[in-house]
Amino acid sequence: MTARSLTRLVLLGIRRDLGGTLFSAFGVCIGVGSLVFFVAFGLGVARIIREKIFPVDRAMVEVAPPAISVGSFGTRLDQERINRLAALEDVAAVYRKMNVRLPALSRYEGAFFGAQLRMRVEVLAMGVDAALLGKEARLSPFADPPPGQPIPGIVSTRLLEIYNKSFAPPRNLPQLTPTLVLGFTFPVEFNSSMISAPLAGEPIHAQVQVVGASDHAMLAGITIPLETAIRINRAAHVDADTFTGATLLARSVDRVPHLVAEVKKMGLKIDDPDRQYGETVGVAVMLTTSAFALLSGLICLLAAANIAHALSTSIGSRASEIGIMRAVGGSRADIRSLILAEAALIGLVGGGVGTLGAVLFGRALDAASQAYLPPFPFKPETFFQYSWEVTVGGIALGVLAALVGAYGPSRRAAAIDPAQVLAQ
Repeated sequence: MTARSLTRLVLLGIRRDLGGTLFSAFGVCIGVGSLVFFVAFGLGVARIIREKIFPVDRAMVEVAPPAISVGSFGTRLDQERINRLAALEDVAAVYRKMNVRLPALSRYEGAFFGAQLRMRVEVLAMGVDAALLGKEARLSPFADPPPGQPIPGIVSTRLLEIYNKSFAPPRNLPQLTPTLVLGFTFPVEFNSSMISAPLAGEPIHAQVQVVGASDHAMLAGITIPLETAIRINRAAHVDADTFTGATLLARSVDRVPHLVAEVKKMGLKIDDPDRQYGETVGVAVMLTTSAFALLSGLICLLAAANIAHALSTSIGSRASEIGIMRAVGGSRADIRSLILAEAALIGLVGGGVGTLGAVLFGRALDAASQAYLPPFPFKPETFFQYSWEVTVGGIALGVLAALVGAYGPSRRAAAIDPAQVLAQ
């Protein structure tokens, strides 16, 4: 049978039972549409978590000393151990980190980007190697400043997002961007606090100037040059020789598991809360998406069963027609191809309409969220990720479900004895 003849016969068969065909296609449409919608939603939410809420460089590993690392107990993350980390085969670079180990307070009163602000806030500060964040410093070099000059600081882009969506609106404060905050200077009193007792000694007064913003900066505080943190800790007579942590840059992403194992052998621990939170939330999203996808898959199976029933009924009423086709030279393969082609068309139409409906419904929900949902941190322009794999896979699933349902009826149709049918 030629492709042209097969197409004409398929269209005739579809037209003969248009109501049943549309009902079968509707079942495929609902199953495929639901599956595409939930998979795209799960992928979209996972992308938001991975890229905005908990952005993680897959080639970077965060290392910290164990909880007990005092004197001869535990493992101290000192320069000697940093050198050992740098010597590991899988390590391309090591970036040291040290917290400022004394409380700090900022008392700000004055102009704040066109508004007046009076605020007292506890400040956390962490020093990092300039090689990690130096390229983010756009206003001045990211280095320990000369006496009397402000300390260069880099703020977290995620902190700006939280400020813009949660802190600023109820207080009628201006929205800030990474470019707008460049040059903003605020006072900081190290060894001063409103909630904890300061250490012995006088407060250390300084000015911090924002010189850049980065995803790798400290979320709940200010990131300053490592040399500055060491100098402040030394001036306050606290530990200025051991590091709070280190960021390891692996030579390749595939070597990260091996690198993690080597780090643990050295008595250090992996301390990457962003990665852990992202993985935990990602697993929850995946499980939820999988549950809805399973439900959608069951709908597709029901659609396949409905197609099988509809085709079986149709074959019974078309037995004489099939018998005539066999009598004039049609083979069993021709009959099977005809039934399967009709089912494939039903699946193609149902899968295509379902996929299109899922995309349009997702776009409508995105528009509604932009119009009616209030601003909140990390609010995306879209909650969905419609990749070509998802859309093509949805249509293919519709065709597959229809073919599965039509397999049994096609074999029964091909087994019809033309002599027996025509003799009746």
